[in-house]
Amino acid sequence: MGLLKKLFGGATEKKEEKVLPWIELNNVSQLQDIEKKSKSKVQVIFKHSTRCGVSRMVINQFVASYNLTEEFIDLYYLDLLNYREVSDKIAEKFQVWHESPQLLVIKNAVVVAHASHGQINAVDLKRFVDSSRVMG
Repeated sequence: MGLLKKLFGGATEKKEEKVLPWIELNNVSQLQDIEKKSKSKVQVIFKHSTRCGVSRMVINQFVASYNLTEEFIDLYYLDLLNYREVSDKIAEKFQVWHESPQLLVIKNAVVVAHASHGQINAVDLKRFVDSSRVMG
């Protein structure tokens, strides 16, 4: 059907792109802030390789299914290709082997969950948030 529309024209549907409240993680010093903030609010780090097809697919699925707000979680995005030293420091500081793509959930200064590749989208972030504050 897409080919026919291209050949003969037709209404073009503009798909609204979902934008998450990403905080760019690009400095090792931010890890101390993440650790401190995790004592009062869940912190999530998404490590993404911009040249990897699997990583691109996983982050697209993550974005599509994400359903929390900044009120509940701080969501950090780490571009692994540009900030590999930050990723290495994350592995050291939080004692989690580096993988890509990778999701880390940090609460009370420790990693309470982590996943990589296809398992990332199986992580239910709502279960780490104060359940009395989250509806649905």
